[in-house]
Amino acid sequence: MSPPIFSHGIRFLRWLEVDRAVAYSILEKVWRFPAGLITLLLISSYLTPEVQGFYFTFISVLALQGLIELGFSLVITPFASHEWVHLGWDGKGLIAGEEKPLSRLISLGRLVFKWYLIAGILFTVCVFFAGNWFFSQETYPGIHWQGPWLVATILAGLQFFTLPFYAILEGCNQIKNVYLFRLLKAIFSALSMWAVMVSGGELWIVAAVLGSRFLVDLVFILGLCRNFFKSFISITPTTHIPWKSEVWPMQWRISLGAISAYFMFSIYSPILFHYHGPVVAGQFGMTWQVVEVLSGLASAWILPKVPRYSTLIAQKNYAELNRYFFRNSSIATTATLLGAIMFGLFIYGLNIFEFQLAERLLPLFPTTLLLLAVVTTQIPNCIASYLRSHKKDPLVGLNVTFGLTNGLLVWLLGSRFGSEGAATSYLAAVVLLLLPGAILIFNRCQREWHK
Repeated sequence: MSPPIFSHGIRFLRWLEVDRAVAYSILEKVWRFPAGLITLLLISSYLTPEVQGFYFTFISVLALQGLIELGFSLVITPFASHEWVHLGWDGKGLIAGEEKPLSRLISLGRLVFKWYLIAGILFTVCVFFAGNWFFSQETYPGIHWQGPWLVATILAGLQFFTLPFYAILEGCNQIKNVYLFRLLKAIFSALSMWAVMVSGGELWIVAAVLGSRFLVDLVFILGLCRNFFKSFISITPTTHIPWKSEVWPMQWRISLGAISAYFMFSIYSPILFHYHGPVVAGQFGMTWQVVEVLSGLASAWILPKVPRYSTLIAQKNYAELNRYFFRNSSIATTATLLGAIMFGLFIYGLNIFEFQLAERLLPLFPTTLLLLAVVTTQIPNCIASYLRSHKKDPLVGLNVTFGLTNGLLVWLLGSRFGSEGAATSYLAAVVLLLLPGAILIFNRCQREWHK
């Protein structure tokens, strides 16, 4: 019999909608806090401010994968979820169930595996040459970036190819395994990064992170999920998902959103690097990394629930869907707010007591602007997950407008006023455009879709 305090703890976690998948996801985000702090300390100790700037700009340029991937993985999961409602496992661990949904799932998998193979090769080639051109604009004596950049782009391309495997598994309700291995990737990538950094590897830390993540991906896909993916080879589909009529109407909308996402989240360091040098870019990049961890904390509640949203939609159980959505969204936003307050106090303390680490992060004012923006952004993020679970994306126009507006403002203000201008641009675009637009679209879709 479980101790009373243990039973009460389990009930409290269930009240917070924390299942095993959410627990793994939260552990990944929680791990990032101490891991991020250790990384910040190691970067300030083992990397010069200039190398720090190169490191974070490397990451931002590699984020160009969104312009190649076009958000396809976001489309795969809800489509797979709608088919998995009628499917399950046989005694050998292969996929089994009704013939039509089984064939549709297999055809979807074969389509996306081929697509990502071609797109991954294209991504590797394009991003390597784009980055090579960008980092060659100025000469930085003592910084050897060419070799690390080549290896990093190759490893990023390999990891790019693993994206559809995870998307299919999430859609097929393998959430807890997916998030367990994401937790393992976060742990092993951090350990690899620290080992290379303290060994004097400098920019090779990017390759260390990507390489360790890819190795975990291989263990997961070829090891634990080997039989699952054998189904996509052994089963010949008799029915195919009509990509043009079913997938493409949603994909092109999300692809526009994915393109605009680069201008929402990854444009800052390259602009600051170009106009103000690697030191300012490094300060913004390090602070932005913490902000992204806070945003990821909210996704720990939201993303694992997307397959559940899709199932409730397929069952037309809209009352339960809305209850589930509002509860999880409230928890996710509150968690982000608490994390933002803690990080704001941390920055305040660093500056008050004049710790050297404060010089590697943004000052308190631009940091506060970014924290206000990331908390506010959680509401549109939750709405986006809800709406996309309907296999539609009515936010595409808003996301494109927001991304382009934000990118333009960051270029105009960031190029002139540095990190304060970039942070102001992001907050203004979120509060004045993204938040009100998302709420209006959400209310309209609720009325039209759930009649």
